[in-house]
Amino acid sequence: MEEMEVPTEHLHEHIKEQAEENRGGWSMYAAVSTAIMAVFAALGSLTAGHHSNEALIAQIKSSDCWAHYQAKGIKYEIAESIILQHATANIEAPAAIKAKKEQYKTDQEELMKDAKEAENESAAHLKRHVTIALSVTLFQIAIAISAIAMLTKRAFLWYFSLVLSVAGAVLFFMGNF
Repeated sequence: MEEMEVPTEHLHEHIKEQAEENRGGWSMYAAVSTAIMAVFAALGSLTAGHHSNEALIAQIKSSDCWAHYQAKGIKYEIAESIILQHATANIEAPAAIKAKKEQYKTDQEELMKDAKEAENESAAHLKRHVTIALSVTLFQIAIAISAIAMLTKRAFLWYFSLVLSVAGAVLFFMGNF
């Protein structure tokens, strides 16, 4: 999976310039808060990528378990067929074949449990990925609005970006804990 890119680096220089021009006032706070938003966006991007990768790995593990489960099922059917052939010929089937048949069934039950566990793990990681990716999106929007606020010198836009950042932070922490 590709990691999410945070396209805000070019804004940082402009924000820094604006903050230096307007020492004091709300623009300095806006610059600092925007930098904090960028940090959370970067951390969220990294974390969302991690959970995406973990979801994929768990799904692959689940698929492997299901393939192994099917292979054991085929072996079970072959053993069952051998036992039926012996029964048709009124010959006692070898005990080793009967034991193998039962072992295949037991193995299948264990493989099914492992596959379902891996599926659940994958779903949990994917859910966390989606939540954190949404937080990254909110942080990116907040950063853009904060930059617009500094460019247009409209404080209400910066306040709105702070609200979006708080929503992003809530989602970030929900996805991580």
